[in-house]
Amino acid sequence: MGKNTNQLPKKSILSAQIDLAKFSPATEDEKKQQDVMSESTTFFKDGMRKLFKNPLAVLSIVLLCIILLTIIVAPMVVPYGYSEMLSIEGKRDKTAKNLAPFTYSEKEQEYIAQGNKRFPHIFGTDDLCRDYFIRVIYGTRISLLVGFFASIIVLIIGLLYGSISGYLGGKVDLIMMRVVDIIYSLPDMLIIILLSVVLNEVLKFPTGTIFAKLGTNMISIFIVFGLLYWVSMARLIRGQILSIKENEYILAAKSIGAKPSRIIRKHIIPNCLSVIIISTALQIPSAIFTESYLSFVGLGVKVPMPSLGSLANAAREGLQSYPYKLVFPAIMICLIVLSLNLLGDGLRDAFDPKLKR
Repeated sequence: MGKNTNQLPKKSILSAQIDLAKFSPATEDEKKQQDVMSESTTFFKDGMRKLFKNPLAVLSIVLLCIILLTIIVAPMVVPYGYSEMLSIEGKRDKTAKNLAPFTYSEKEQEYIAQGNKRFPHIFGTDDLCRDYFIRVIYGTRISLLVGFFASIIVLIIGLLYGSISGYLGGKVDLIMMRVVDIIYSLPDMLIIILLSVVLNEVLKFPTGTIFAKLGTNMISIFIVFGLLYWVSMARLIRGQILSIKENEYILAAKSIGAKPSRIIRKHIIPNCLSVIIISTALQIPSAIFTESYLSFVGLGVKVPMPSLGSLANAAREGLQSYPYKLVFPAIMICLIVLSLNLLGDGLRDAFDPKLKR
């Protein structure tokens, strides 16, 4: 009974156990140091920390911030409108046609010679005497808005459809995936053309609204994104859920009577978060490029509202005489798409736990 209970047991010579006598309890300073070293973090914070260690991803974020800041601030500074034909004191300036960057027309030079001030045409003017810089700015706005809204539509529909199909499985999954296969077989360009023709006759938007400014062609693009472009996201989410739903914590949630909607919302979707973030980030440049291509072939926004694709298309006619008109929207498309692709790659490297660090 008098035996000391704190005394460590003596290790046998033939025992494979660790000799506890070679270890000593941690001091208070060592315990505090361990608390600092093991600072708690979340999945999102850890991913963002790794993202900002990627120089290409940081460069893409800086470029996107500069572009966003420019398209927000520029219309407040530049005194011209995207559809406004240049005029001086209320009289239209017909000599301001196809001006080179940072040049003035004959009437503007006379106006400046009289002691007045005139804001420079940074990118010159187009064949209708409109300031080209502000048209590129508004074209960038439209392209970015289309890209972000199209990605949100694809995310919502693909996430809901893929979650239901992957979680329920069986015959439901079989039928839902056959619907996806049918949608894959539809030619998106033909659907856009047909919808543009039909909606142009059916839809009549009130004058002055944002829908009237965008036109039926752009509305049909959004509808086609909602009808066709979500299938890749749905398949990706379905594949993730098929592997996740077999885990023990999903079985535990089912055993305590959790509803399928709660299991999907609270347990499955958070574990697919990395795939969702990466896919959405990579969908944005794809949507922007699709809108630019459709605007280039004349199926984009309604004139006079510009987009980068329609500006590039209009610049083809004077390519030999005014090549800079094609260069400016082309560079803007390249910067946006390249930055978003680099950001998507950085997000994949930061948030995908399957990639080796």
